[in-house]
Amino acid sequence: MMMTALLHLTLLLPAAGVAPGVVFHVAPNGTDDGTGAADKPFRTVERAQEEVRRSIALKSAGDITVLLHGGRYELSKPLHFGPEDSGTATRAVVYAASPGEAAILSGGRIISGWSKGPDQQWMAHVPLVREGQWYFRQLFVNGRRAQRARTPNGGFFRIDGPSSQENPFRLKFHGSDLKKAWASGPTASQDDVEVVAMLAWAELRMQIRDVDESARIAVLSGNARPSNRETDAQYYVENAPDGLDAPGEWRLDRKKGIVFYWPLPGEDPATAIFIAPALPSLVHLDGEPASGKLIRNLHFRGLTFSHTDVPLDSKGYADIQAAVAIGGDLRATGAVDCSVDQCVFTHLSGYGIELGRGCKRNAITRNEIFDMGAGGVKIGETTQRQNEADRTVGTTLADNSIHDCGLIFHSAVGVWVGQSSGNVISHNEIRDLFYTGISVGWTWGYGPNQSKDNLVEFNHIHRIGKNLLSDMGGIYTLGVQPGTVLRQNLIHDVSAFTYGGWGIYPDEGSSEILIEKNVVHGCKSSSFRQHYGRENIVRNNIFAFGKENQLMRKVMEDHRSFTLERNIIYWSEGALLGGTWSDDKYKLDHNVYWKPGGGEIRFAEWSFDDWKKRGQDESSVIADPLFMDPARRDFRLRPGSPALERGFQPIDLQAIGPRPVSK
Repeated sequence: MMMTALLHLTLLLPAAGVAPGVVFHVAPNGTDDGTGAADKPFRTVERAQEEVRRSIALKSAGDITVLLHGGRYELSKPLHFGPEDSGTATRAVVYAASPGEAAILSGGRIISGWSKGPDQQWMAHVPLVREGQWYFRQLFVNGRRAQRARTPNGGFFRIDGPSSQENPFRLKFHGSDLKKAWASGPTASQDDVEVVAMLAWAELRMQIRDVDESARIAVLSGNARPSNRETDAQYYVENAPDGLDAPGEWRLDRKKGIVFYWPLPGEDPATAIFIAPALPSLVHLDGEPASGKLIRNLHFRGLTFSHTDVPLDSKGYADIQAAVAIGGDLRATGAVDCSVDQCVFTHLSGYGIELGRGCKRNAITRNEIFDMGAGGVKIGETTQRQNEADRTVGTTLADNSIHDCGLIFHSAVGVWVGQSSGNVISHNEIRDLFYTGISVGWTWGYGPNQSKDNLVEFNHIHRIGKNLLSDMGGIYTLGVQPGTVLRQNLIHDVSAFTYGGWGIYPDEGSSEILIEKNVVHGCKSSSFRQHYGRENIVRNNIFAFGKENQLMRKVMEDHRSFTLERNIIYWSEGALLGGTWSDDKYKLDHNVYWKPGGGEIRFAEWSFDDWKKRGQDESSVIADPLFMDPARRDFRLRPGSPALERGFQPIDLQAIGPRPVSK
């Protein structure tokens, strides 16, 4: 499968540089009355797009390339590409940064006219905000995401007891954490002050509508989802009038149309560059799969995408899971044989890229996606499509760096695959998120599922969860997925707020999945945990240094949950087995178990001898696997390892993560 995907990728991507054919130039200092030649560039991408369409209609020979020269291109609305912008089987249409130059497609507006305000603050008037035509929740100062006024500045408030299931949400708070003035005071409007609460694996973001200070109850703007439950949950407040109390923070007053900012030490607002987002997304590929009106052979290379903001309606937002309702800043429907290569997605509010209905055989390669409000990439939909033309299949997602995501929608994931099959997710680095690294599948239980035959391999996934949310994994799956393989991934440092910092997490109904040659270590709850599912194969993995447990199983069913064989399990704290093991609907064998320091190793409630009498681990051994240097997380095996005698195949970590870009 991997060789086929690489061959497809090689054929799909246009060659580096500019291929012979038609070339149009765009530059910030150009003019749309120009010709698009190198010495007379257009000023806007939209003008170049008109000429591309003209060349397509004239059936010009060779590829058609739009070269964007260095600078920031401020978009007044998202760029829309349709079938009329397509290439053909033999001719590509390419939008690329000029070699060696940084071309930025920006959905933001520069805010100027700053003057000294109260105390340490500076202020600028934004008439469109006062007139109700613009509102933003992000501000970027000299290329840095500034902190929207946050209360408390560090740490969190805690909800008093169980979270609300009332409609609208009624938040019980402690002491004087929330103030009535934030909902109805003279300096705040009802849509200015927001609560962000973390509830198990999801979050809500809602405006404060009323505060009863004596009863210590705040009424928020919307309803929680039934799954949004947490006792003593963490939350914080944004944009309160008195919340702007630290350097680097900012606040927007909707009624007055004034943005306030407290500069960092040494920062001069009079010369700083302030950009606030004004668009919800940047690029749309609008094909019509059912009618066959597709976008083909269209490519984006070397561009930077920045400055968007997800609108929040009057009821606020409550997440289901994985910030799945948040769209991509580059989003596609009906795109076939297209690519996004060596681009940068940063300072954005949504997912970087979203391949939706009817997208097939596309490539997302060698990009950097970071400083994101939501996650990295979404592939597929939550909906199962009965028409084959509407299904999303065959994406290659390789060699990307996805990090520092979930900054607004904390439950976003690095890579989300919904009802989609035949995708290859390989050689990516995914780190520093508050929820799952890679999520595959969107069917809970054993019902129909269009997620299958997905290959997830050679990815480096680490620093996931970061103690903010719960119930997450480095790799997370749902539903029956024949042909799906999780292979040779390095996963470590997965932590949760309460429960569920797992390395590999087959959740509800995850079945018929092959999990092999992965190295998983340093996870809070366990390296591997299966909620419920059937006939998964877990073999030739290294599971090390789980803090609470090493392996977990939750639900007993009338079929085999999994076969776990030829693995190495190595730990220094916590239990070996967590959860439910009292039936015999699983099979463990040819494994090596070792806990340095001695002491009896218990297999749930049984000794090793009694465990073997139950028919488990009959050819397994408790012995030192002879890692090179486990303290330094060097899991290479020394000669004579008992794991080798049991058929364990050494795992080469040298190929993990993004591969170097060839020149």
